Amino acid sequence: MPLNRRKFLKKSAVTGAGVAIAGAAAAPSAQAAEAKKPGKQPKRYSLTVMGTTDLHGHVFNWDYFKNAEYADKAGNAQGLARISTLVNQVRAEKGRENTLLLDAGDTIQGTPLTYYYAKVDPITAKGGPVHPMAQAMNAIGYDAAALGNHEFNYGIETLRKFESQLRFPLLGANAVDAKTLKPAFAPYVIKTFCVRGARPVKVAVLGLTNPGIAIWDKAYVQGKLAFPGLEEQAAKWVPKLKSMGADVVVVSAHSGSSGTSSYGDQLPYVENSAALVAQQVPDIDAILVGHAHVEIPELKVTNAKTGRTVVLSEPLAYAERLSLFDIELVFEKGRWTVESVSSKVLNSNTVADDPKITKLLGDEHAKVVEYVNQVVGTATETLTTVEARYKDAPIIDLITTVQEDVVKAALAGTSYASLPVISQASPFSRTSEIPAGQVTIRDLSSLYVYDNTLVAKLLTGAQIKAYLEYSAEYFVQTAADAVVDVEKLTNANSRPDYNYDYVSGLSYEIDIAQAAGSRIRNLTYNGAALDDAQQFVFAVNNYRANGGGAFPHVASATEVWSESTEIRTRIAEWVTAKGVLDPKDFASVDWKLTRNGTPVF
Repeated sequence: MPLNRRKFLKKSAVTGAGVAIAGAAAAPSAQAAEAKKPGKQPKRYSLTVMGTTDLHGHVFNWDYFKNAEYADKAGNAQGLARISTLVNQVRAEKGRENTLLLDAGDTIQGTPLTYYYAKVDPITAKGGPVHPMAQAMNAIGYDAAALGNHEFNYGIETLRKFESQLRFPLLGANAVDAKTLKPAFAPYVIKTFCVRGARPVKVAVLGLTNPGIAIWDKAYVQGKLAFPGLEEQAAKWVPKLKSMGADVVVVSAHSGSSGTSSYGDQLPYVENSAALVAQQVPDIDAILVGHAHVEIPELKVTNAKTGRTVVLSEPLAYAERLSLFDIELVFEKGRWTVESVSSKVLNSNTVADDPKITKLLGDEHAKVVEYVNQVVGTATETLTTVEARYKDAPIIDLITTVQEDVVKAALAGTSYASLPVISQASPFSRTSEIPAGQVTIRDLSSLYVYDNTLVAKLLTGAQIKAYLEYSAEYFVQTAADAVVDVEKLTNANSRPDYNYDYVSGLSYEIDIAQAAGSRIRNLTYNGAALDDAQQFVFAVNNYRANGGGAFPHVASATEVWSESTEIRTRIAEWVTAKGVLDPKDFASVDWKLTRNGTPVF
């Protein structure tokens, strides 16, 4: 990794030096001409920076889980093929030589397309394919991209192979070698824009990624990479970029703007710190925001030290939006100064796919469509997640049962084999359905949309109860005599569905009339009150096991087993082995919502 960094820095330094010399030759005469003509208007330059983020493998406006064109109630469209059309329009209007195209991370995970080229036909194999996201982004002409946390989901080897296939740098100033603490990826790139009658404009792009990688992908990065905070690394690098002659500093940050963290106090760094970077670090002009999957056309933040305004923008994920920063500069007294910055977002649903991209990746798309439509079993009835967030749904029990079975088999013959195994799962999707009849890989993939793997941890009964109380904070406190509106019942304090957990193997009630922290009632195991001291093996996904969602006890609990096979794959294997998917083989009523002891439903 240090070799990769040195190559980049050497190349960047050489390029920068060449630009500086070329620009210097004409600059004195231009400056003299400006000085000799009183009243002459200063030279101006307009730069447009375009940005995407959280693409998550979306090349086409296609839903692999539904085997159909993507559609939602808001009329959104997805995919880099649409973004390519928008980018072409902006370049035609502004002049390609006056534009930059950036991404803020989370590129190579998120759809069956990206899974296929990481696991089924991996890019790391000898003579393997070029990743579809690399092909698309190269063809569109990206200038740089920041690392996202999901870039690390398939391990460092896959990430490095993807990086080698790109014709632009992957930036991560705060992704450092764990031993030397030096950048393991290119921290920045400097682009030069020629302006007639004035010296060139130098634009520095600093890439920052998410500190949560140290938790979420600990299995891959521990002892190899470290991820210090965005604010401290920006404070280190921005002055260096200014000293290198940067007239404009743009940050591409895989970090939201809210100032919050999902991992509590497990790390001394903020997860969503883009606005804090703008507020604390001088000399940043614009920040392309990622990670949070929210749409921010324009957010203005005042820097506390200079009083200058920093403009932030976050385009909606999955290539549904393209952020546009318009930066106006003025050349006076021999230097360029940023006069104003504004931003907005363009909507992908206003354009058609770029045929260049659809033609380029048509074969890859067809392979994945064929793969996900393989039949692996037969379902005796339709299973759905529509009510899974507030009712114990058999379709989620399928996940917990598979996880229990895998862990029990793995621990057979070990000292942990006699301990009871319980399991967690979340209602990831509100629209997933396994229809009665033939069951395909895409049906099962839509149930488990993340590439999580399985971990087994040791927890006591008391710790499990605390875990359940924390999970139950997901529900809005609802008085016993209040009308229940299921659309307003969940996601208290903006808790996402994926941070609400079922726990199988137990029986319990969640009394939503009570205050958070005092909701778990009648918690039993094998028909008896749960013993606080009893030990359990807890089957849990790696995101949760490593602290994702900040659930208590689990991150620090003893790990007794783990594997690298995705839970999604284990579900497909289980269904394939059974042949028939029948709820009687996995469904159980483990929990229900109550109010003062009376069931809500």
